[in-house]
Amino acid sequence: MIHTKKTTGDRLIDVWLAIILAGIALITLYPFWTQVVISLDGAGADSAAYSSGVILFPSELTFESYKLAFQFDALWTGYRNTIVRTVLGVALSVCLTSITAYPLAKSDLPFNRAITGFILFTMLFSGGMIPIYLLIKELNMLNTIWALVIPTAIGAFNVLIMRNFFRGIPGEVEESARVDGAGYFRIFLLIILPLSKPVLATIALWVAVGHWNAWFDSMIYVTDPDKQVLQIVLRKIIIQNNMADINSVIQNIGKTTVFSGRQLQATVVMFSIIPMLIVYPFIQKYFVKGVMIGAIKG
Repeated sequence: MIHTKKTTGDRLIDVWLAIILAGIALITLYPFWTQVVISLDGAGADSAAYSSGVILFPSELTFESYKLAFQFDALWTGYRNTIVRTVLGVALSVCLTSITAYPLAKSDLPFNRAITGFILFTMLFSGGMIPIYLLIKELNMLNTIWALVIPTAIGAFNVLIMRNFFRGIPGEVEESARVDGAGYFRIFLLIILPLSKPVLATIALWVAVGHWNAWFDSMIYVTDPDKQVLQIVLRKIIIQNNMADINSVIQNIGKTTVFSGRQLQATVVMFSIIPMLIVYPFIQKYFVKGVMIGAIKG
């Protein structure tokens, strides 16, 4: 390998790129850090200090707002429903997407182009909100978890990404398995899926983030408060500024500390972000590889 010495111009470009990337990272991370600071500041997040400039550290560190959030039942009910929705949605979506994509990866599949075109058509057109609502109502899925996971179980974009990944697997692998007497379904389960961990992890992450952050479908299809997801609880607190439930918790536990509405809002936001921050590092190595291979193959 030939190593060329960097010129002064190359070094200047590297410095500017580093500065630009550092600026993008700062712009991206600062809103998140602001929520952390506000949630931990015992001096009151509605004080004049927060309107006078950039605050990098809490003036008075306290975890009282987090202790309060732990006793907020509606928050944990939303957590439970969101976790159930996310786990069920990811399992269903990865299973159905892989089963759909694998046959489409075969060039000898009858009507392959027509089926692929039909899937692409769904990316451009849909039946609309009202017909979908009426369909879910007729299927008796209102106020059930199935109304939140079945309509989005298969995404056309995810199918195409996974199909392209499957096409990148050497055909000799399947041919040798068929010579040994394995059928398509056994090859799919024992050979294709183990080789497809990157794209499976990528699709799982996309679907998990989508279900974790989703709120609009829950607002439409679910009216029972005990079945509402976490994002609906956050919406009531942050957007609708409905602090009645939290204030009742403060009174019931006899808290004398004065909490600002902004501090409590930042705290519940942190509660919703932390699970995704914990999960992402474990599948990051698969995520990058899955996106790149699934996007360029086929």
